[in-house]
Amino acid sequence: MKLIERTPLLTQLQEAKGTPDLKIITGIRRSGKSKLLVAFMDWIRQTDTEANIIFIDFRLLSAEPLKEYHALHDYIENHYREGVANYICIDEVQMCLNFELAINSLHASEKYDIYLTGSNAFLLSSDLATLFTGRYLEIQVFPFSFSEYRTYFGEQELQSQFDQYVIDGGLSGSYLYDSPRKRKQYIKDVYKTILERDLVQKYNLADPEVLSQLVEYMMDNISNISSPNSIAGQLTAEGTSSTNHTISKYLDYICRAFMLYEVKRYDVKGKKYLQSLNKYYLVDSGFRYAILGTRNMDYGRIYENLVAIELLRRGYEIYVGKLYQKEVDFVAMRGSEKIYIQVSDDISSPDTFKREYEPLLQIKDAYPRFIIARTRKPRYDYQGIQIIDLAEWLTL
Repeated sequence: MKLIERTPLLTQLQEAKGTPDLKIITGIRRSGKSKLLVAFMDWIRQTDTEANIIFIDFRLLSAEPLKEYHALHDYIENHYREGVANYICIDEVQMCLNFELAINSLHASEKYDIYLTGSNAFLLSSDLATLFTGRYLEIQVFPFSFSEYRTYFGEQELQSQFDQYVIDGGLSGSYLYDSPRKRKQYIKDVYKTILERDLVQKYNLADPEVLSQLVEYMMDNISNISSPNSIAGQLTAEGTSSTNHTISKYLDYICRAFMLYEVKRYDVKGKKYLQSLNKYYLVDSGFRYAILGTRNMDYGRIYENLVAIELLRRGYEIYVGKLYQKEVDFVAMRGSEKIYIQVSDDISSPDTFKREYEPLLQIKDAYPRFIIARTRKPRYDYQGIQIIDLAEWLTL
């Protein structure tokens, strides 16, 4: 399998080295968490030849005796070395029963720098505070970005390669297959595993059919403002009876498994967060194409979804902006930085262009404003708004 260096993620791990926090690598299945851990260990060996790395991969039969937390704890303690930096790196840590008891004890000893990955059925973002008593740093891994896709396959004509990326998505395991049908089947298999193991089995869901129909509905309505009431009503009208309580609970589970990301609304004028009618974005466009095909295609919404995930990948907190009766697709914040973004498929029509720029011109502060669209042209400025081609923006 061809490997590429995922520099931003590797940098996060490198910058966290030596801090007292537990480092927890999370993300959807098959997004590259294990490969990232291996790349980080290689970097440690290159920069500190004396380092003692205690690596356990619970996918291997050789780790079978350690699938009990006392045995795991004793094995690591027996491999500790005085006078050097000691690193614990464990892949698929959840395969050790009660692993958190061993990890918390080892962390409390203050002798180790600890890095973990695990299946999202057992090591979800929302579970970390419950599992671990000490401070932890969560490093979220997303499927390949468009830039990583271009690195993997080599840079080709930008626009046509972008079109292919939208269909293929970022699950790099699918790239190994030599036909669209096989790549699609790989993504379907990952999708099925997430539903069955990370959701139905973990939460003992009584109605898997409602879950399946809900995920497909959300894929078909990405970037639409949604509420559990409206979703339950629509599913019931289509023959899958459910309640707003069930939908709300299932949406929470789907987000915990990193399949969907919930984005709340933000009142741009009042500078306050709103509590209702949020949007949901799909972690990777490849899932939509594999499961739904080209049914009900709305490229504007798909492109908005791509921008949402890319902003999250780049470390922004994102919100849907509300300004009077208009909407700003994204208010993105990172530290003291704030940017406003509108996303569109085609702004060649004067009416469409006006619809996109008008909300941005009504914002009174001086933070940067962007329209990201399929312009297929060099970036330009319109009354202080930066107009950028989507494919180009994804490579910045």
